[in-house]
Amino acid sequence: MDQIIARKIACYGRHGVLEKEKSRAQRFEIDLNIYKDLSTAAAKDDLQYSVDYSEIFEQVRDIVENKSFNLIETLASNIADMILTEYPVEKVEVSVYKPQAPIKGEFEYFAVKIERRRK
Repeated sequence: MDQIIARKIACYGRHGVLEKEKSRAQRFEIDLNIYKDLSTAAAKDDLQYSVDYSEIFEQVRDIVENKSFNLIETLASNIADMILTEYPVEKVEVSVYKPQAPIKGEFEYFAVKIERRRK
Protein backbone atom coordinates (compact mmCIF):
# COMPACT_ATOMS: atom_id res chain seq x y z
CA MET A 1 0.00 0.00 0.00
CA ASP A 2 1.21 3.49 -0.84
CA GLN A 3 1.99 5.92 1.97
CA ILE A 4 2.02 9.62 2.67
CA ILE A 5 4.61 10.22 5.38
CA ALA A 6 5.07 13.18 7.71
CA ARG A 7 7.94 13.29 10.19
CA LYS A 8 8.47 15.33 13.33
CA ILE A 9 5.53 17.72 13.10
CA ALA A 10 6.47 20.05 15.96
CA CYS A 11 3.65 21.35 18.15
CA TYR A 12 3.28 22.73 21.65
CA GLY A 13 0.52 21.43 23.88
CA ARG A 14 -0.62 20.75 27.42
CA HIS A 15 -0.78 16.97 27.77
CA GLY A 16 0.12 14.89 30.81
CA VAL A 17 -1.12 13.70 34.16
CA LEU A 18 0.80 16.24 36.25
CA GLU A 19 -0.54 19.74 36.86
CA LYS A 20 2.72 21.32 35.67
CA GLU A 21 2.29 19.54 32.32
CA LYS A 22 -1.18 21.02 31.94
CA SER A 23 -0.24 24.55 33.01
CA ARG A 24 2.69 25.07 30.64
CA ALA A 25 2.87 24.05 26.98
CA GLN A 26 5.60 21.58 26.11
CA ARG A 27 6.97 20.34 22.81
CA PHE A 28 5.49 17.29 21.11
CA GLU A 29 6.53 15.77 17.81
CA ILE A 30 4.16 13.79 15.62
CA ASP A 31 4.97 11.23 12.92
CA LEU A 32 2.31 10.06 10.48
CA ASN A 33 2.18 7.16 8.05
CA ILE A 34 -1.02 7.47 6.03
CA TYR A 35 -1.89 4.47 3.84
CA LYS A 36 -3.83 5.09 0.65
CA ASP A 37 -3.73 3.89 -2.94
CA LEU A 38 -2.07 6.81 -4.73
CA SER A 39 -2.02 5.33 -8.24
CA THR A 40 -4.91 7.46 -9.55
CA ALA A 41 -3.43 10.62 -8.04
CA ALA A 42 -0.09 9.84 -9.69
CA ALA A 43 -1.63 8.95 -13.06
CA LYS A 44 -3.83 12.05 -13.19
CA ASP A 45 -1.34 14.33 -11.42
CA ASP A 46 -4.28 15.70 -9.44
CA LEU A 47 -4.48 16.40 -5.70
CA GLN A 48 -8.18 15.58 -5.54
CA TYR A 49 -7.23 11.89 -5.77
CA SER A 50 -4.69 12.13 -2.97
CA VAL A 51 -4.69 13.66 0.51
CA ASP A 52 -3.82 17.30 1.10
CA TYR A 53 -1.15 16.96 3.76
CA SER A 54 -1.11 20.71 4.41
CA GLU A 55 -4.68 20.34 5.71
CA ILE A 56 -3.70 17.36 7.85
CA PHE A 57 -0.74 19.33 9.23
CA GLU A 58 -3.06 22.14 10.36
CA GLN A 59 -5.59 19.73 11.87
CA VAL A 60 -2.90 17.82 13.78
CA ARG A 61 -1.49 21.07 15.11
CA ASP A 62 -4.99 22.19 16.14
CA ILE A 63 -5.58 18.98 18.12
CA VAL A 64 -2.20 19.12 19.88
CA GLU A 65 -2.37 22.83 20.68
CA ASN A 66 -6.06 23.28 21.52
CA LYS A 67 -7.02 20.08 23.34
CA SER A 68 -5.61 18.63 26.54
CA PHE A 69 -5.29 14.94 27.41
CA ASN A 70 -3.76 13.07 30.31
CA LEU A 71 -2.15 10.47 28.06
CA ILE A 72 -0.22 10.75 24.81
CA GLU A 73 -2.03 7.52 23.88
CA THR A 74 -5.28 9.51 23.85
CA LEU A 75 -3.66 12.30 21.85
CA ALA A 76 -2.43 9.81 19.23
CA SER A 77 -5.85 8.15 19.07
CA ASN A 78 -7.61 11.49 18.52
CA ILE A 79 -5.25 12.33 15.66
CA ALA A 80 -5.79 8.91 14.05
CA ASP A 81 -9.57 9.17 14.42
CA MET A 82 -9.58 12.62 12.81
CA ILE A 83 -7.60 11.40 9.79
CA LEU A 84 -9.78 8.32 9.30
CA THR A 85 -12.96 10.39 9.66
CA GLU A 86 -11.95 13.28 7.42
CA TYR A 87 -9.97 11.54 4.66
CA PRO A 88 -10.45 8.50 2.39
CA VAL A 89 -7.50 6.50 3.69
CA GLU A 90 -7.22 2.82 4.58
CA LYS A 91 -4.92 2.97 7.57
CA VAL A 92 -2.96 5.46 9.64
CA GLU A 93 -0.03 5.10 12.02
CA VAL A 94 0.51 7.92 14.50
CA SER A 95 3.56 8.33 16.72
CA VAL A 96 3.60 10.97 19.44
CA TYR A 97 7.00 11.88 20.90
CA LYS A 98 7.32 13.64 24.24
CA PRO A 99 10.93 14.82 24.56
CA GLN A 100 10.30 16.79 27.77
CA ALA A 101 8.56 14.11 29.83
CA PRO A 102 8.81 14.96 33.55
CA ILE A 103 11.16 12.12 34.40
CA LYS A 104 14.44 12.53 36.24
CA GLY A 105 17.16 11.07 34.12
CA GLU A 106 18.67 11.31 30.69
CA PHE A 107 16.61 10.29 27.65
CA GLU A 108 15.86 11.48 24.14
CA TYR A 109 12.08 11.07 24.34
CA PHE A 110 9.20 8.86 25.36
CA ALA A 111 6.70 7.97 22.65
CA VAL A 112 3.66 5.94 21.70
CA LYS A 113 2.81 4.56 18.28
CA ILE A 114 -0.70 3.50 17.36
CA GLU A 115 -2.20 2.00 14.23
CA ARG A 116 -5.82 2.38 13.21
CA ARG A 117 -7.64 0.97 10.17
CA ARG A 118 -10.85 1.96 8.47
CA LYS A 119 -13.67 -0.27 9.70
